Amino acid sequence: MFIYPKTYDVIVLGAGHAGIEAALAAARLGCQTLLLTINADTLGQMSCNPAIGGLAKGHLAREIDALGGEIGKVTDMTGLQFRMLNTRKGPSVWAPRAQCDKKAYQFHLKWICEREPNLDLKQGQAGKLLHQDKTIQGIETTLGVQYHGKTVIVTTGTFLRGLMHIGFNQIQGGRLGEAAAMTLSDSLKEIGMELGRLKTGTPPRILKRSIDFTKTEVQPGDEPVPYFTYWKDDLFHVEHSGALPQDADQDAGPYPPGSILARIQGQMPCHITYTTDKTAEIIRANLDKSPLYSGVIEGVGPRYCPSIEDKIVKFPDKERHQLFLEPEGIGTDEYYVNGFSTSLPFEVQFQMVRSIIGCELAEILRPAYAVEYDFAFPTQLYASLETKVCRNLYHAGQINGTSGYEEAAAQGLMAGINAARRVRGKEPIILKRDQGYIGVLIDDLVTKGTTEPYRMFTSRAEYRLLLRQDNADLRLSEIGHEIGLLPERNYRQFTIKKNAILEELTRLEKTRSGSHTLAQLLRRPEMSYAMLPGANAALAPEVVQQVEIALKYEGYIERQEDEIVKFRYLEDNQIPDWLDYSQIRSLRTEARVKLQKIRPGTLGQASRISGVSPADVNLVMIWM
Repeated sequence: MFIYPKTYDVIVLGAGHAGIEAALAAARLGCQTLLLTINADTLGQMSCNPAIGGLAKGHLAREIDALGGEIGKVTDMTGLQFRMLNTRKGPSVWAPRAQCDKKAYQFHLKWICEREPNLDLKQGQAGKLLHQDKTIQGIETTLGVQYHGKTVIVTTGTFLRGLMHIGFNQIQGGRLGEAAAMTLSDSLKEIGMELGRLKTGTPPRILKRSIDFTKTEVQPGDEPVPYFTYWKDDLFHVEHSGALPQDADQDAGPYPPGSILARIQGQMPCHITYTTDKTAEIIRANLDKSPLYSGVIEGVGPRYCPSIEDKIVKFPDKERHQLFLEPEGIGTDEYYVNGFSTSLPFEVQFQMVRSIIGCELAEILRPAYAVEYDFAFPTQLYASLETKVCRNLYHAGQINGTSGYEEAAAQGLMAGINAARRVRGKEPIILKRDQGYIGVLIDDLVTKGTTEPYRMFTSRAEYRLLLRQDNADLRLSEIGHEIGLLPERNYRQFTIKKNAILEELTRLEKTRSGSHTLAQLLRRPEMSYAMLPGANAALAPEVVQQVEIALKYEGYIERQEDEIVKFRYLEDNQIPDWLDYSQIRSLRTEARVKLQKIRPGTLGQASRISGVSPADVNLVMIWM
């Protein structure tokens, strides 16, 4: 055994999307931080589709960016194609999505982490947790190296006793070609964590030159590019002063200098294709070889991202299923078959792929597979993401039962912030449901729990008209700056934008055109800001967008704000730690058991626990 001579403030286990955000946040808040990963070359690896954003996930990514996180910047630097989804609907469900260069993405993040002050990146596998008196002390690697730390954040993704399935072939690992963490689960159980088993999967990758794109539908990117980050001047990450390299082009046109789009001079297209009757026939004839349908796989899979076997079985009347052929990088000819995950044997996959329109001669570079892994039931966490069974131990990402890079990154950011604040003796930052999708995500996990991979949707947010992807900075950048994560230069940029919006709204309300104010004219559905007789051509597009949304949806926004005020009492009313639910005699047994187990922090959280009625909440309020 070797005890590393440096004691860390924060130790992060795992360098996926949760681990990276956690480590960078903690380090940038002044904590001596260790980021420990099984393989330093796969830091930030996009195990499934190399894409960021999408419905609700784009909201999460922009919220992370608004708080001072990293995901938006690295997406903009390594994106191959950018689109804004759902633009035919209302602004609450608009969502940015980017197809990224998977290798550029992970190596850019590695570059960021290696140069971050206060952050040490080390390769090693955590074997067990070190703890005493229900307080974390550090970790020990499988090589017998002990790293001592004041806090530990576990972000192990699919690596906890990871087991991959290709037909009836089983391979231990968290990703194809990478080892699993086989002993850490026992260490978590030892300290009192209850674990379950989940499953996810990924499609095959095929070779570009073996695809007949003439049979597919081209899907181009949007122009102008709907970037993720609010802080485009920061895309170089040279130093915290925000200075650009001396040879940087300050006016490089639509693409940030040094970005993937600047290198390839344009966006790469994706392509839409479909399964056929033959695809369904092949799958139905081989269901007995599927570990999913033969009972070999024990873990529960994602309901909203089913395997192609699930789609064929559960929707037998559907003639075909839409698929997307998406590039994985400018330095590779691998294509991702989005919507075609499976765990069937390789010989069946070969037939299935060649039954897809345009893929009749396709060559598989990497087979599809399913992976099972351990997770910890998230109701064992406080809203700060600290575990209830062990002080100073935090969980973030797929270990909490979530699915997706963005959900993981959001949890990682908050866990990193709160671990750093614990070290500094400060209260945790807990976002409410009316402040962000991050608040909705974490509250759902710690209050309701999950028994299947949790995925964020706009429908999960009751205040989604206020929680739009376009106004994440207006909602959260004040918080990011106040806690010290969002740099001063970004905050100044945010303040300029915020003031410009307020000034223009005031001007439009006061300026008259005929018998109406300009604000009244803009409230008409057929009007746009550019059509106003007094439109200010000098305003930035993002300012114009906020002004239009604020005026056109004014009534709906005010209604949701009134709802927030109405329920604020419950959300702000803290339940003291000392409250003993067994002493509340009239409380129903089910409610007492649930409240005692979850230990909600507020009356609002208590009201969202399954099995706890409004009458139960009233009893708790009276008792308090």
